Amino acid sequence: MDSNPVGWFEIYVADLSRARKFYESVLGVKLESLPNPDKSNDIEMLSFPMKEGGSGAAGALARMKDGPAGGGTSTIVYFSCDDCAVEASRVAAAGGEVMKEKTSIGPYGFIALVFDTEKNVIGLHSLK
Repeated sequence: MDSNPVGWFEIYVADLSRARKFYESVLGVKLESLPNPDKSNDIEMLSFPMKEGGSGAAGALARMKDGPAGGGTSTIVYFSCDDCAVEASRVAAAGGEVMKEKTSIGPYGFIALVFDTEKNVIGLHSLK
């Protein structure tokens, strides 16, 4: 394999605008609408900022008619941060809940685990 194992991620949500506010507030980014590839009204997606040729995986929030609604799936997506304590400090004000404050993972840096507004668990990762 010549690339990182994760090439794309989707975080399924019930309320797309509420989830958008949460992720934009916590991560300090702007999510952009993605066009629906099959032109149906079955799915709405908001992409996280991505850099063509950059490292790491790109992904989106997704709301699908009759699809998964989020809420405690067993997959954890880790967002890269300069200092995960900073992003974790924004979680409560954005409507989420901190599950695990900034914690050392030894030579691999630090993580914090949080619940988003849809009850999905996400990770925040930093080297410092």
